[in-house]
Amino acid sequence: MNHTNHTFGISCAVTGVVAMSIMDAVIKWLSDGYPLHEIVLVRTLVAIVLTGVMVHFEGGLGLLKTSRPGLHLSRGVLVAIANMSFYLSLAVMPIAQASGLFFIAPLIITGLSGPMLGERVGWRRWVAIAIGFLGVILISGVGTGVFNAVAFLPVVAALAYALVQILARKIGNTDKASVMSFYISIVFLFISGAFWLVAGNGEYLGVGGESLTFLLRPWVMPNNNDLTLMLICGVLVAAAGYLLNQAYRISMANVIAPFEYVALPLAILWGWLFWHEMPSPQTFIGILLIGCAGLYVFIRERMIMARMGESASKV
Repeated sequence: MNHTNHTFGISCAVTGVVAMSIMDAVIKWLSDGYPLHEIVLVRTLVAIVLTGVMVHFEGGLGLLKTSRPGLHLSRGVLVAIANMSFYLSLAVMPIAQASGLFFIAPLIITGLSGPMLGERVGWRRWVAIAIGFLGVILISGVGTGVFNAVAFLPVVAALAYALVQILARKIGNTDKASVMSFYISIVFLFISGAFWLVAGNGEYLGVGGESLTFLLRPWVMPNNNDLTLMLICGVLVAAAGYLLNQAYRISMANVIAPFEYVALPLAILWGWLFWHEMPSPQTFIGILLIGCAGLYVFIRERMIMARMGESASKV
């Protein structure tokens, strides 16, 4: 893997993270007036067209004949779970708080890489994982009077996302980034369409708390401005999905992953600009603990891989 690939991969990752962060803010903005599955369905229809175009330019529709349809389906379902859990939390939580909790995902990936991938995780990384979960406790307010069970939603999203990345390692370099994005969009189309058929008239509205209201409220014909925002979400998710998949395909994961943390300061910025939200000192400390623990894990993994490379070169 050469330096040029790393530079291009990092550029793809940062651009993809910025696109995803903007989309998160747009969906939170729309969450007061529309059901989540309506936003996702409109977004997905745009994304399927765009990813289909990307597949065409990367080699043609023949690329969609994958030898691992089960893995693509599993990844799509997990991405849908991660998205829905995270966006349901955004409806009732500050965007910085939800984003901070979600970024426990890299630490979950490290923890699961032992039992699921047979990789050895040393005590230093286990300590970093423990510190990260201490950050989760601080942000969520577990054990205090301000705890809200909705805080578990971004953690569920992080777990699902971690499993997505572990499955991505199994797919490896056998499929193009556009193909991976296309199959995820197909899964989103079926899931959001199913919600529309079952709950689109709002008959289940009132079941559960405020976050489920975002999922179960009836469909509303969007005005021109809101429809434009939904269509923009489709462009953003297609771009972000392609760029992040491309980044992880052409460069090493432990090089790319730290740059996903660009989303944390962006989430704080959007919260301050659009909702006048500013994280509490406790939340700031929790975000710092999760961010620093995650970055340490990536640095530690790079050091270990470098040592393994040096040992192999001496053999």
